[in-house]
Amino acid sequence: MRYFKRESYLEKIRGFYNDDGMIKVITGVRRCGKSCLMRTIEEELRGSGVPAERIAFFDLDRYGFRSVKTADQLERLIEPLLEVEGLKYLFIDEVQNVKGFEEVVNEFRAEGGFSIFITGSSSYLLSGELSTKLTGRYVEFEMQTLNYREYREMKGFLGMAADPNPAAELDEYILAGGFPKALDYTDLADKRAYVKSVIQEIFEKDIKRRVKIKNVSVFNAVRDYVINNFGATTSLTNILSDLKSKQGVQMNRETLNRYLQILEDAKIISKCTRFDMKSRKSLAGEQKYYLADLSFYFALNTDNRINYGPVLENVVYRYARSLGYEVSVGRIGKLERDFIMRGSDMGYSYVQVAMTIMGSEKTEDREYRPLEQIRDNYPKFVITRADPIQRRNGIIHENVTDLIGQGLDFGARSS
Repeated sequence: MRYFKRESYLEKIRGFYNDDGMIKVITGVRRCGKSCLMRTIEEELRGSGVPAERIAFFDLDRYGFRSVKTADQLERLIEPLLEVEGLKYLFIDEVQNVKGFEEVVNEFRAEGGFSIFITGSSSYLLSGELSTKLTGRYVEFEMQTLNYREYREMKGFLGMAADPNPAAELDEYILAGGFPKALDYTDLADKRAYVKSVIQEIFEKDIKRRVKIKNVSVFNAVRDYVINNFGATTSLTNILSDLKSKQGVQMNRETLNRYLQILEDAKIISKCTRFDMKSRKSLAGEQKYYLADLSFYFALNTDNRINYGPVLENVVYRYARSLGYEVSVGRIGKLERDFIMRGSDMGYSYVQVAMTIMGSEKTEDREYRPLEQIRDNYPKFVITRADPIQRRNGIIHENVTDLIGQGLDFGARSS
């Protein structure tokens, strides 16, 4: 079987292929492509000459392995590899299905001679036992669903034609979403039905099995509210008020906060906090939530109109996260920037996102002025949908189709 190569993730992991001291943990929302990424790694190892007997792949969600639920069962599954000479490559997919897997993974890591790769669909994978037992002994790679460039590339891989108009292709990507499996369906209604099944699978496998939810209808009301209001500045107080006044749903702050954390842990949403650019500290209270995939919104709604404001923010946010940036809502006093991004070098980038800056001087100023008032020399960006590229005061203007389509980052470059 041929697998579509997610090169941006492979290049981050390749340096760890032969490292038997670090467990490679691949996380991401369910069905984003973690299993195929591990299969691609397995394929590369075989292509480099690693013999089959030194590679073991256990998909614990598949027939033949779904009965493996305990640490002892998992240990017995792996034990025969101890007799194999040389570095063994051990892949365990959906490892959180096994209660107490941390002890087993740590045991074979300590044994030596095992390069271990594991995946999981929720943040529970890196909570509790694993993070305490393996401090400094694992490295996490967080996967996103397909970004715009990967969406186009995978269509080519599958022999499907892309729209020659980048903006039209972007709209198709927005409406269809980035789940790889959704590309198997040509009808938009079928894609939506598939995404609804993913939402249900997440609830059954990544939420219901791990946490107790007394009132599922209230939990779903919170889930739907956050999905329908992605990209909007909100707070616990606002959500409680809206749910009560508009839907008659009542709960306390503790329950709401717990439900939001469950949705984050299941990687359905990500919280984008506010960051004060003067004090360089995160601010409590108001925040924005972005979706793991825009198809979550369209699967729960019959309206195909695209609200480009939050939609493009979501696209840019997810792309920045895939590049390893920490992303916050930037603020100086009462002035806000859509995003402030912090890279691994602890430098900053400032980003404004808009459907367009064309039409009037006022429209253009609205996006440029918040960036022009920043006095440091870090890169500043205005990201639009499909505008003629402008030049203004050293601020970099990019269309999102070029930014992601060309694999550009948010570092400094000529404007």
